[in-house]
Amino acid sequence: MNKAYLLTGGNMGDRQESLATAYECIGQQCGDIISASSLYETAAWGKNDQPSFLNQVLEIQTVLTPRQLLKKILRVEKQIGRVRKEKYGPRIIDIDILLFNDEIHNYPSLKIPHPELQNRRFALVPLTEIAPDLIHPVIKKSIAELLIICPDVLTVKKI
Repeated sequence: MNKAYLLTGGNMGDRQESLATAYECIGQQCGDIISASSLYETAAWGKNDQPSFLNQVLEIQTVLTPRQLLKKILRVEKQIGRVRKEKYGPRIIDIDILLFNDEIHNYPSLKIPHPELQNRRFALVPLTEIAPDLIHPVIKKSIAELLIICPDVLTVKKI
């Protein structure tokens, strides 16, 4: 059985409903949800002229490989209504694989650990809530340590 940490987020429509739908679909199609962080609100990262995001981290157990998991996640995003228009643009749902076991993958369409994890407070704060002692397989620091040294200054507020 594999363990993966997923970041769900969105800033269009009913954000809470979109995250709840993502939670349900991930549980049905990707694997068992073992734990879930609180919901967090943060300003948009990368392109700040848009509404704030709600984010949540899910820990799942899955029989899927990383590529199979990505395929299912993309299907879930489409099912919820995601349309890819612009990088870092507004979206109803976004689901990222942050970590997969302690593995490192570098495919053109999938990089694990997520290459920006250590630079994104909106991912580190909810991940620290559920897995503070988890070690980043490349940087070799715990998630809690990465949060302390994170260069991102955006406010991440628990709701």
